[in-house]
Amino acid sequence: MSAPTPGSPGSPGSPGSRGHDAVVVGAGHNGLVAANLLADAGWSVLVLEQQDQVGGAVRSDTEVHPGFVHDTFSAFYPFAAASPVIARLGLEEHGLRWQHPPAPLGHPFPDGGWALVHPDREDTAAGLEAEHPGDGEAWLDLCRTWDRVGGPLLGALLDPFPPVRGGARLLSRLPGAGGLHLVRELLTPAGSFGAQRFGGRGARTLIAGSAGHADIPLDATGSGAFGLIMTMLAQHVGFPVPEGGAGRLTEAMARRLETRGGQVLLGTEVTSIDVEGGRAVAVRTREGERYAAGRAVVADVSAPLLFGRLLDPDDLPARVVRGMSSFELDPATVKVDWALSGPIPWAQAPAVAPGSFHVGDSLAELQGSLAEVAAGGVPQRPFLLAGQMTTTDPTRSPAGTESLWAYTHVPQSVGAAWGRDEVERFGDRVESRLEELAPGFGSRVLARRVLGPRDLQERNASLIGGAVNGGTSQLHQMLVLRPVPGLGRPETGIGGLYLGSSSAHPSGGVHGAPGANAARAALLHHRLHAPVRAGAGVRALLGRAAPDG
Repeated sequence: MSAPTPGSPGSPGSPGSRGHDAVVVGAGHNGLVAANLLADAGWSVLVLEQQDQVGGAVRSDTEVHPGFVHDTFSAFYPFAAASPVIARLGLEEHGLRWQHPPAPLGHPFPDGGWALVHPDREDTAAGLEAEHPGDGEAWLDLCRTWDRVGGPLLGALLDPFPPVRGGARLLSRLPGAGGLHLVRELLTPAGSFGAQRFGGRGARTLIAGSAGHADIPLDATGSGAFGLIMTMLAQHVGFPVPEGGAGRLTEAMARRLETRGGQVLLGTEVTSIDVEGGRAVAVRTREGERYAAGRAVVADVSAPLLFGRLLDPDDLPARVVRGMSSFELDPATVKVDWALSGPIPWAQAPAVAPGSFHVGDSLAELQGSLAEVAAGGVPQRPFLLAGQMTTTDPTRSPAGTESLWAYTHVPQSVGAAWGRDEVERFGDRVESRLEELAPGFGSRVLARRVLGPRDLQERNASLIGGAVNGGTSQLHQMLVLRPVPGLGRPETGIGGLYLGSSSAHPSGGVHGAPGANAARAALLHHRLHAPVRAGAGVRALLGRAAPDG
């Protein structure tokens, strides 16, 4: 995406040019969502991005091997498919095209068996029933429960905290979906959640593996609910990908913003935020430019980056300083990308090829691997999340080949100490796990790239130590405790400054909620504090007609 040179004639912030109503720091998907919503409200918006392309952790590249597209960070987008925020942007009108894999999700076992989520719930149920009688009907019953509460549950999770409207809708649906028994289930750890409903390994492992997308231990409260959400999203909306690469999603957001008059400056690193009289009024860049923000600054950066680097400590409220002293990042990430000369040579191919799959020999091994990371250890047999991208989107590599990735987690303390040799050796460990399930896998590798924690942070400054979730998703740092106790909303304690990244409620995932919540908060505060005529004020604030005169 092209961008004017900062400070050039006619560019925002150059001498003699006007400021903007809002400046957004970071062109990740949350920053672009916020920018679009503010532009839709008629605000002039400028987005500043350190990297040379938009996207943040929603980007793609072609550096692994000629003709192959790999998603640099995230890849599959069930939350985007289910997100009302992203749906309302109408990104298909700006070039976005979704592709769906033959099956959304799978889990291979060492004996050649597979657990699969098919696009049709009846097919999923049939596969689970064949493995363990009764599990098919149990799956359909779980799907019917999701039919009743899934939408309100997602609404309650993604809405600003406290979720008044979403929470009310969820409460109205609970009695018909199991009432307090369902509430108890949602609070049950993932390791026990599946066992309470299913007798076979298939469904249990699908739910537990889906819970492994977050950093919540499988024996901890919250993991069961997350596993349920991810598995049901796979069944109900699938695991779609943008045709041509993850970057096509955020590129469509940027194009939409431009049609609304918004601007994006690339290669522009923000180094500080000016605060005057307790209010954010401008941002400054490494090149020495100052961009005024007349109404709001939205920070699509991680909380440690915002509060620890971009702001003067003297400008921070005491509760934020106190809370950030115990802010906890999520574990570090190691991601391996492969260009394969052919499809994965599975020892036993699945009935239908899954786009995304998990690697863990058993529920016990999966649970042990995640617990080892939580305890500060490096698993000898790491649990993997992986994706067959050409299987999902044929544009990702030449016909007959496969663009593949897998990632796993290691403790922050370990990732910070690893150099290139340690990262590559761990990449070997990851690859050996696939070789066990697909003998001859290594012979099909045309090229490999291993991105360690430092590599991920170099490509996106908010991924501190390779933490891709903006902070742990464990219960002690969620809801009103995110990113620090007492916030839980986009407000930062500094007037006009809003946190719109995954460090804010409701955490990670490509759903746009943190960016949307930040934009809505900025718009609301502006309406509440803007000078209005007495009669017009009633109409503006209550959103309904008031009698004249």
